Amino acid sequence: MKILHTVSTQYGDVNGIKTEQGILTFKGIPYAAPPVGINRFEPPKPPVPWTGVKDATEYGPTPPQVTPNEGPFAELLPNVVIPGDDYLNLNIWTSDTTGKKPVMVFIYGGAFSLGSGAVSGYDGSNFARDGIVAVTINYRIGIEGFLWFGDGVPNLGMLDQIAALKWVRDNIANFGGDPDNVTIFGESAGGMSVCTLIAMKEAQGLFRRAIAESGAGHSVISPSSAKLIGTRLAEILGVEPTREAIGQVSPEKVFAAQGQLGSEILAKPLVELWGEAAFNLMPFEPVVDGQLLTATPIECIANGAGKDIDILIGTNSQEFRLFLVPEGVLPKITDSALNTLASAYGLSAEAIQTYRANRPDESPGDVLSAIITDWFYRIPALRLAEKHGNTHVYEFAWGSPACDHSLGTCHGIELGFVFDNINDPGFANMLGNQPPQELATTVHKAWVNFATSGNPGWDTYDINNRLSMRFDVISEITVDDRADERSVWDGIR
Repeated sequence: MKILHTVSTQYGDVNGIKTEQGILTFKGIPYAAPPVGINRFEPPKPPVPWTGVKDATEYGPTPPQVTPNEGPFAELLPNVVIPGDDYLNLNIWTSDTTGKKPVMVFIYGGAFSLGSGAVSGYDGSNFARDGIVAVTINYRIGIEGFLWFGDGVPNLGMLDQIAALKWVRDNIANFGGDPDNVTIFGESAGGMSVCTLIAMKEAQGLFRRAIAESGAGHSVISPSSAKLIGTRLAEILGVEPTREAIGQVSPEKVFAAQGQLGSEILAKPLVELWGEAAFNLMPFEPVVDGQLLTATPIECIANGAGKDIDILIGTNSQEFRLFLVPEGVLPKITDSALNTLASAYGLSAEAIQTYRANRPDESPGDVLSAIITDWFYRIPALRLAEKHGNTHVYEFAWGSPACDHSLGTCHGIELGFVFDNINDPGFANMLGNQPPQELATTVHKAWVNFATSGNPGWDTYDINNRLSMRFDVISEITVDDRADERSVWDGIR
C-alpha cells in the first residue's frame, strides 16, 4: 500500500510517497511552465498554480531528445525519455520534512543534447538516508536550450537551471531542506553547467557550494560559433537560419538534423566550419553572449566570480576511453593519427613523447586517449583549482572490468559511486560484476561531507601543494601527480 505524504509549495500542494526504506520521494514537480507554444525559445516562465493536490509519485516528462536504442553507448549510458510538454520539473528525496538539512541539486550530463533527471541511477534515496535533501532537475537541451543566432535570449538551458534553483530557494524548506545551504553538483555537461552557473550573475546567491565532475570552465562557445552551427543546422533542414523557422520543422526532422550535424563535426573538426565546437565536439553549449555570460567561466572565476563558493572538482583517470573503446576505435589508432590529432590539440612532438614515455607498453590509442582526457577534462579542472581560492580536487581511478577490462576509468564511471547506487541495473554494463561497495561508501561520504560542511575530508588545492584525493580500492592523497604531463599544457590549455 502506498503511504502518501502531502507538502505545500508556492504553486500548490503535492503528494509524494514514502518508500519501504522510509524515504519520502516527490517526483515531476513543475518549477516552470511548459516551454512550448508561445513559451518556446523564451526564458522559463513560472508554473501555473494548481488547485487540489498534484500527484508527485511518478517521474514527469523529460526533455525532448533522441537517445540511442542500441549499440555500445546505449548499453553503457543509462537514459530515460518520457514524452510530454511539462518537462521543466524536478524530483526530491528527503528523510522527513522537518529541520534544515543540507540540499544537493544534481544537473545531469549528456553533451547538452541528452539526459534527464529521471534516470534511476540518479535516485537520491541514499543521499536522503544520510541527512541530505536531494534534488534532480530537467532542463532544456539541444536546440531547445542552446540554439542561438544572436537574436532573442540565449542560454535558455542555463536559465532553466537557474529557475530550478530559485524554486529550490523558495520551496525546499517545506521538504526539510536549508535554502541557505545548497550544493549544486553535476557530471560532464552537468559539471560544465555547474562552472557556468558559478560565473553567471543571475545565479548568484542561489547556492553555497559546487561540485563539478568531469566538466570545468572551458567548455563554452562564442556567438560566432553558435551562428556557424545554427546556420548549418538550418541548411540541413532547408529553412531560414532563425529559431522560428527551425521551430516549424517536425521534431523528427530536427533530431535527424542534429544527428547529422554532430556527425559532420566529428568527420571534419575544422575551426573555420564550427569554431570552438571543432575542439569541444559538442554543437550545443552555453554561449558567451556578453550579457548573461560575459566571458568564459574560467575567465570569470579567475576574475573573482564565485569567490565565496566552496568548490569540489575532479575527473576520472581515463575519461576519453568511453569514446574510443566501445565502438572499437582505440586499437585502430596509428602512430601517425596519434601525432596528427595530438598536434591539433596544441602539443609539440616533445610533449607527445612525454606521454609516450610514461606509457611504454601501451598502444598509440591509449596514449591519445590520455592526451585528450587531459585536454578535455583534467587540465581545465586543475586550471579552475589554480584560479579559485577554496577548491578541493579529486581523481577517480578505479578501473572497470567491463569491455574485457579495456573500458578502464572512463567518463561517467564515478556516478554510481557518488549516488551510492552501484547496484542500479542502469550502471551494470559500465561497472561490471561486483564493483567495490567500500569505494562507493567512501566517495558518497565525501560528497555528503562537502555538502554539509564544505570539507570533503582532505585539504584544498593550490599551486604550491597541488594536493588531490585519488579514489580507488585504496584511496590516497597525491601531490602534483603526473606533473610532467600537466606541465606540457602550460600556455596551451
